[in-house]
Amino acid sequence: MDAYRAIENLIYRYAERIDAGDLEGVAELFRHAAIVAPAHDSRQEGYDEVLAMYRASCRIYPETGTPRTRHVTTNVVIEVEGDSAISRSTFTVFQATESLPLQAIICGRYADTFRLRPDGQWEFSERAMQVDMVGDCSAHLLYDYQQPAKGV
Repeated sequence: MDAYRAIENLIYRYAERIDAGDLEGVAELFRHAAIVAPAHDSRQEGYDEVLAMYRASCRIYPETGTPRTRHVTTNVVIEVEGDSAISRSTFTVFQATESLPLQAIICGRYADTFRLRPDGQWEFSERAMQVDMVGDCSAHLLYDYQQPAKGV
């Protein structure tokens, strides 16, 4: 598999795992990487920190074992240079529950970096998340999300 397809699969695998409620699988993608949210001055690095972050923030519905979401990642641009790569993409998260009709609840951008491991497999180095628009996240998050004010 070429580098572009392998990296694209990692990007989509994140969405697939979080929508399945597989928080351990999400954390595994970042075992040797970090997730940062610059607007919140937040950084979680490695499996344990990433898993703890998702367990503390993502509502999992016991009857389905999932967050009842669909993360849609689009506009993926990948640039590979040797054994490293960067990508930009946009995300939109949809959700529907018994009390929340199907709707987009949040959207933004990912800025990812990747590295080629010695075994020839690509892995995340870092994912920076930038939220652009927020809707009703009350059925998804375990806390009240406050988007930072935009600078003037």
